[in-house]
Amino acid sequence: MTDDALAAWLRVRGEVPWAALGAVEAPVAGSRDGAEHHVRTVVQARSRARADGMLAALRLVRRDVREGRDLDFALLARWQRHVLGAPDVPYRRTDAFAKGGRERYGVRPRAGFDACMADARPGDVPVTSRAARAYLDVCFFHPFADGNARAALLALVFVLGRDGIVLGRLGPLPVVARRADDPVAAVELVRLLHILVRQSGRGVRRPCGSPR
Repeated sequence: MTDDALAAWLRVRGEVPWAALGAVEAPVAGSRDGAEHHVRTVVQARSRARADGMLAALRLVRRDVREGRDLDFALLARWQRHVLGAPDVPYRRTDAFAKGGRERYGVRPRAGFDACMADARPGDVPVTSRAARAYLDVCFFHPFADGNARAALLALVFVLGRDGIVLGRLGPLPVVARRADDPVAAVELVRLLHILVRQSGRGVRRPCGSPR
């Protein structure tokens, strides 16, 4: 049987020096909402229905940022109902597979997932590290039966937004595949966020969640 990628990720998660990877200036935002732009261009070109679901979820994400909510499975599930157009999106209870079956994600209790999501709250770890870690947590916990990559992106947008950061562009973020057992890839994701935040800072600043 394929090795448990979630177990590999939890090991890597504890090895990456998240707090030492550097901080960025916040609040900052580009002249456009990069996540929304990605959905209206890249995602909509593939599927109008998928784009509509993501846009509805993004509106909820921005509202939850303004209301100061904390990230957990229940919040993700609220967004995911719009992403998938489904009335119920339960936490996964059986093994899941991705990347053509090459990666298997074992099952962990929902409480363990929520504990990882709690690490995304503002604290001693810089926001880019917290956002990257939350993104990878969702990717490798794979909490839903479908749409986990989209859920991971929404989690990242939310964590950045809580610190007043709205990326003006996503760059390669949504399309680069990452391995659960690769700590270098985790660090590179944080560094990519540093670049995207700096690029956003060259645009027009506005309060997070305000109209464009």
